[in-house]
Amino acid sequence: MNEIHDLSIDIETYSDVDLRKSGVYRYSESPAFEILLLGYSINGEKADTIDLARGEEVPTWLLEAMASKEVTKWAFNASFERVCLSRWIRRHHPDYSKGYDDSDEALEGFLDPVSWRCTLVWSAYNGLPLSLDGVGKVLKLDEQKLSEGKDLIRYFCVSCAPTITNGGRIRNLPNHAPDKWGMFKKYNIRDVDTEVGIQNRFSKYPVPDFVWDEYHLDQMINDRGILIDMGLVENAIAFDQRSKTELTQKLQGMTALDNPNSVAQMKSWLVEHGVEAETLGKKAVAELIKTAPVEIQDVLSLRLQLAKSSVSKYQAMQRTVCSDGRARGMFFFYGANRTGRWSGRSIQLQNLPQNHIPDLETARDMVKAGDYDATELLYEDIPDTLSQLIRTAFIPRKGYKFIVSDFSAIEARVLSFLAGEQWRLDVFESNGDIYCASASAMFKVPVEKHGVNSHLRQKGKIAELALGYGGSVGALTAMGALDMGLKQEELQPLVTSWRNANPNIVRFWWDVDGAVKEAVRMRTFTEVGSIKFDCQHGMLFITLPSGRKLAYVKPRIGFNQFGGESVTYEGIGGTKKWERLESYGPKFVENIVQATSRDILAEAMKGLRAEFIVGHVHDELIIECPMNVSVEEISLRMGCTPEWLSGIKLRADGDQMEFYQKS
Repeated sequence: MNEIHDLSIDIETYSDVDLRKSGVYRYSESPAFEILLLGYSINGEKADTIDLARGEEVPTWLLEAMASKEVTKWAFNASFERVCLSRWIRRHHPDYSKGYDDSDEALEGFLDPVSWRCTLVWSAYNGLPLSLDGVGKVLKLDEQKLSEGKDLIRYFCVSCAPTITNGGRIRNLPNHAPDKWGMFKKYNIRDVDTEVGIQNRFSKYPVPDFVWDEYHLDQMINDRGILIDMGLVENAIAFDQRSKTELTQKLQGMTALDNPNSVAQMKSWLVEHGVEAETLGKKAVAELIKTAPVEIQDVLSLRLQLAKSSVSKYQAMQRTVCSDGRARGMFFFYGANRTGRWSGRSIQLQNLPQNHIPDLETARDMVKAGDYDATELLYEDIPDTLSQLIRTAFIPRKGYKFIVSDFSAIEARVLSFLAGEQWRLDVFESNGDIYCASASAMFKVPVEKHGVNSHLRQKGKIAELALGYGGSVGALTAMGALDMGLKQEELQPLVTSWRNANPNIVRFWWDVDGAVKEAVRMRTFTEVGSIKFDCQHGMLFITLPSGRKLAYVKPRIGFNQFGGESVTYEGIGGTKKWERLESYGPKFVENIVQATSRDILAEAMKGLRAEFIVGHVHDELIIECPMNVSVEEISLRMGCTPEWLSGIKLRADGDQMEFYQKS
């Protein structure tokens, strides 16, 4: 056997837990979990597979290679292979269960990710789809995924319904369909060969080592997980069920409808009572309540409560939580491949409802204690209360606390710095309020948050949120400008005022636009400040200040709907399909700013890696730490300026808490 330096792996597995709903950590923890096939390729050679389901053994040399930190393991979506193999090796070959060199109990039993690489991340880094078959098709690889794969996975890897035809069994084994099993083994080998093909095709476009370091840190945070207060979760689910039953009964009594949650039935009832409603979406119902007769208002208010989805996150926690009470695998590295940002999995920490209840702890204590009547008496709207308590289900270990720290106006700071908009940089340098300062610059009067011309701050805020990336009247409307009380005729003047106040940002949009077009048209290198553009081998690369690159596949000059020149490239569009997309200067600037903001967060995470990071949301870090750790110290370290962005003024603010909440 030649010396092994690279090992490409693809496994096929079975568990009685639903992988899509529960995630790989809960899936692989089940006693029913097993690895059926272990496909592998050594040093890029032709793949083979081990038929574990039929009793074949994994050779010692392969166990040693999987456990060794000296052998680089490759897989597409490698977190799945690494976590599953961690569970399987610990269960069947504990002598090879070499995990982290870490005293952290939450990481116990997991193979150290430091020697793992992910071809999914490599694909995403180069602007390609986030699925193996999608990448194979785009690259036109010889060894693409067999189209029968999904059917075979459904047959062998997922529980089946017992029927008279199948003899009442709940899963299909190799002996139930030998021909299909033979095809499944070919499918497994083909997956490995496709992964190797991706590595070969991307050899000219490597992922930088510092990005792999970020990936390894991401895997550690996913392995560590975050503790869930299951007592609160279970009571919240029970409260929700009781609330829905009571609300339904009240509405039935008021409307005589069989199912007052039915859109069709409720629309008919409203028409009978003189109220027309095109839709019964939450926003539309809220508007109807403002003008409807009192008795109709009561019905619509109850319907809003009934429609509020307050329990789905709690159910996701219930499905995801592992036996030690921690939910794992909530962060998807490079999930947004246009910017490299993280996206969420399972519980989706990125889109939790905010909490505004002033006595949040009291409400939480009541639900945790199971006191439904007292909760209903004090808070009336049970669904809304449960929704606001979702964050509080995340808790630190006993004797520890959370420190939650986030960057202040990170995108606005990055945009101002890259564009050289000095008056804005001065505001950040003095820790001023950017919304007040923006309104002051737009309207040429002093604006104070709780003082002179304070009514203009809201206009400054909506302009800041909507207009930084070339947005106009439509962006203001989408951001809710009209709902906030602005009039339609105010919107265009607001756009003009903001652009006039920020000439360097506007210039930056079009400098980037020109640099991208020149790079694509001439297949050359261009730059704008610290941002570099390079078009070669059918790829447009934008190099960020961090050294990380954004990739756009097969760029070319095209024409937009107005007849003007634009840049198009291939990528995943709004339909989730691979298609040709159009972009222009402000949109590229949005990618650049959001990607740079992401890099600043990643730099902060690496600087705080010795701390017990359990989560992150957009520009925020959640750290579980001993009681003596200071909020000020964590925030100061988080706000350190990266060497590669020298001169920018960053600021992080934090708070400590006994359960997660939005301060």
